[in-house]
Amino acid sequence: MPETEKNLISDSISDRIVQITEDLATRDGAHTVTVRKILEKLGTTNRVFYNRFRNVDEVLQIVYKNAVMKMHDSVLSEFDINKDFFEYVTDVATSVLVKTYEIKMQFSQYMFEHDSLTDFNRDWWTKKIHELLDYGIAHGLIKKVNYDTISYAAWCFCRGFNADALSRKIPIEDAVKYFKAGFGCFLDGLKVK
Repeated sequence: MPETEKNLISDSISDRIVQITEDLATRDGAHTVTVRKILEKLGTTNRVFYNRFRNVDEVLQIVYKNAVMKMHDSVLSEFDINKDFFEYVTDVATSVLVKTYEIKMQFSQYMFEHDSLTDFNRDWWTKKIHELLDYGIAHGLIKKVNYDTISYAAWCFCRGFNADALSRKIPIEDAVKYFKAGFGCFLDGLKVK
């Protein structure tokens, strides 16, 4: 259950409200979720909702954070030294694209906007990208680069690609093919020649 102020109730009904909100956002888009729709699904009154949450956006932020955590959990945790480094990096980035499609096709605009407003997800990815850069440089696979610049560029490329592919409803197979081609060009620029 989410972190809320102490004066708000955190219980199984709170969990149910979050689940209903996620279902509505996934099905119809986050922009269509209202307290009224949540209460209709829950079969209860405004008081039940407002004793637990201040507003719909607070619940949507919880759903967003849960989706981001699922995305983080889907990322391969350890680099397999028996695998090609650039193939591994491409696989990680591609798995995030696929997970984005699986988790939140209708929730993507909300996620995209909140990624811009919060540091939580960007900081997590920046750390992961820095770890990959450390490995690549230490093993002579990529040239020395400014970590912050490359991390930001990779973040923007992946995030922007995901948002565009989702908003235009590009079929996942095509999105993966286009992504791998573009990301491959990005990685080629980092390789030691």
